[in-house]
Amino acid sequence: MTSPADTAPLMLFNSLTRSLEAFEPVHPGEARVYSCGPTVYNYAHLGNMRAYVFADTLGRVLSFKGFALRHIINITDVGHLTDDADDGEDKLEKAAAERAQSIWDIARHYTEAFWEDIKALNIRQPAEWSIATDYVPKMIEFARSIADKHCYELPSGLYFDVSTVSDYGSLARAATEAGEGRIEAVEGKRNAQDFAIWRKTPAGETRQMEWDSPWGKGAPGWHLECSVMSEALLGFPFDIHTGGIDHREIHHPNEIAQNQAYACSHGSGARFWMHNNFLIDRTGKMSKSSGEFLRLPLLVSKGIHPLAYRLMCLQAHYRSELEFSWDNLLAALTRLKRLVMAVAALRGQAEMAGTVEHPRLQQLLGDFASAVSDDLNTAKALTVLDDVLAQKKVDAGQRLSAIAAMDAVLGLNLLALERADLRIRPAAATIDEARIEHMLKLRKEARADKNFAASDAIRDELVAAGIEVMDGDPLGWEWRIEV
Repeated sequence: MTSPADTAPLMLFNSLTRSLEAFEPVHPGEARVYSCGPTVYNYAHLGNMRAYVFADTLGRVLSFKGFALRHIINITDVGHLTDDADDGEDKLEKAAAERAQSIWDIARHYTEAFWEDIKALNIRQPAEWSIATDYVPKMIEFARSIADKHCYELPSGLYFDVSTVSDYGSLARAATEAGEGRIEAVEGKRNAQDFAIWRKTPAGETRQMEWDSPWGKGAPGWHLECSVMSEALLGFPFDIHTGGIDHREIHHPNEIAQNQAYACSHGSGARFWMHNNFLIDRTGKMSKSSGEFLRLPLLVSKGIHPLAYRLMCLQAHYRSELEFSWDNLLAALTRLKRLVMAVAALRGQAEMAGTVEHPRLQQLLGDFASAVSDDLNTAKALTVLDDVLAQKKVDAGQRLSAIAAMDAVLGLNLLALERADLRIRPAAATIDEARIEHMLKLRKEARADKNFAASDAIRDELVAAGIEVMDGDPLGWEWRIEV
């Protein structure tokens, strides 16, 4: 029998051509993917994490479609300047100076915090985490190989001359879109878009991270790092390069220019360049300079399970802007509760998943495959999952098997989550779950005895402790923690 995953070709939107294209791997049966990772000078905010939910979903779909996945995510621990331009402070050096700590300790702390967020969102581990500082010797050799034909030296460093490659900026559509706004003028540059691939340590300064090179002591440019690591770990050409849409304007065009110079070809390094859109925040707390900015642990501290955020991301197409609000997040949490309760009920009816033989389930699995094959349309895929749960007359074991196949793509951990997992005690809570349940039991008894004064007093005590009593909730969740 043909697998439902094989019923539709995988169509992906290629930012390079601004069109949907059928995915055909460079290496038969394999999918090689590189994702731009974090610069570990601070914690990742929710907008940052949307990129990794997207990249993880892409990887899960590729696995679902039968490809052997090799996914690389880098950790930038050197070379990324504060304004994404060619002049200014390295983000890690600046953070280390502000905190009076070793730059290596800063990088290690924020890398580990990022990995905790990855785990909390049920994002699969990549084949390898590539650490930028491990590849500096390869970066120097890469730069040396292209320097004579494509670069020139200034007092501040070695610069790439973008006029030496064809169609520079075609990914960003720089001729028609305002894609160069973050590039600052550097005295002596031949072209405004030229960029540093090696930045010299200024005279009289000592940096915590610096290396000897043919162009003097210094550090690699941010753009050089991804070109070197993707080529070293995946080879040119590879299949897909992902990142946030902000990378489409400067970082990725600069990578492509370096890749073309290194490979002596018009190829861009990757065949597909894919970008997720922004998470829009109206609260003003997405910026890392805002103090209590929007981080995953902030959601947990307010009693919201991290997978509610993953579900909120899946409810929108990755190429669409997604607005963050507490109402949207709580709505996603409610939907996650419904899914968890429905799957738990199925597990109570069937000891194990069965073979999917029912024709309606086969059809729905095909619909699911078509949705995720259509440029990762997870919003539509979720509605198909709902349809599977609604098939009350179909064997529970078969439905569980279908859900397991779908959740392998969605990554919501539905077959393992329990109702109790979704009740997270907020950091500021003054009351624990056992006490809440006991008080609600007393309140039910008081209401049964028509002692409404006692019932109201218990409710008021719970409200004062930050607990919302949900009388008549159709899901049967009698309380929730106020956000």
